[in-house]
Amino acid sequence: MKDLKPETFEVKSEITLSNLETTLYADQNEKELEKKLKKVRKKLGKLQDTLYAHDSYSVLICLQGMDTSGKDSLIREVFKDFNVRGVEVTSFKVPTELELSHDYLWRHYIALPQRGKFGVHNRTHYENVLVTRVHPEYILNENLPGVTSVQDIDDQFWDARFEQIKNFEKHLAQNGTIIYKFFLHLSKEEQKNRLLRRLDKQEKNWKFSAGDLKERKLWDEYQDYYQDAINRTSTEKAPWYIIPADNKPAARLAVATILLETLKMYSDIQEPELDEKTKENISEYKAQLENE
Repeated sequence: MKDLKPETFEVKSEITLSNLETTLYADQNEKELEKKLKKVRKKLGKLQDTLYAHDSYSVLICLQGMDTSGKDSLIREVFKDFNVRGVEVTSFKVPTELELSHDYLWRHYIALPQRGKFGVHNRTHYENVLVTRVHPEYILNENLPGVTSVQDIDDQFWDARFEQIKNFEKHLAQNGTIIYKFFLHLSKEEQKNRLLRRLDKQEKNWKFSAGDLKERKLWDEYQDYYQDAINRTSTEKAPWYIIPADNKPAARLAVATILLETLKMYSDIQEPELDEKTKENISEYKAQLENE
């Protein structure tokens, strides 16, 4: 698809979420989109093998989006052709007691991919400036010095936290982590449809929680805070990509294509060559094996 280019989705200037499309390729046949995705993800799988052998970079993929935006199914479909040893998926939920006894970035730091691997974070360190801004009382669970009530959590507090997150990502990038941040941009109407499907289909019932409806009532607040977070933290080395998410197959294809096309630009990611001594003796090694 000629217009499916990374720069189409990358945030390089201030955006207004309400002005951005939530549907991509609505007129495309779902089977055709899946066919295209299959081709892209096979190439991604081969690239992942090369990245693993090269062993200098790691890739961190951050997925954010409202409930039902398709994060789980995107992970399943986009990374299907990866060697399991080369990709690690972490889903971040409500912080545990252990996690709350450390600073808020700790649990994200220890889940980072090692060199040569892809790490996929389903919900990310941005939860700490998204959910916590909608529900600032959650910050009190962190037991921070000088923060004893919601009134202590002011604009200066959030400014500092955004700066910490940008410094965290800068540190990662300077040490060989290639960072992608994807916001799956879902419409409120499509979320309603997906929640209804969860209720209608027995095999999907387990995904539904009454809390989903409570959070849905806060839709506008979440959109405002997502917009603010994206505008504050989309940088050259840790860019945000806004992916229209109403059409799941199209969203998966967009994410896979962005990964493939941008990673191909790293011309230094190559499989290591054999040392000269091994090269010179390949025939001898083959002969030894064949004459066993």
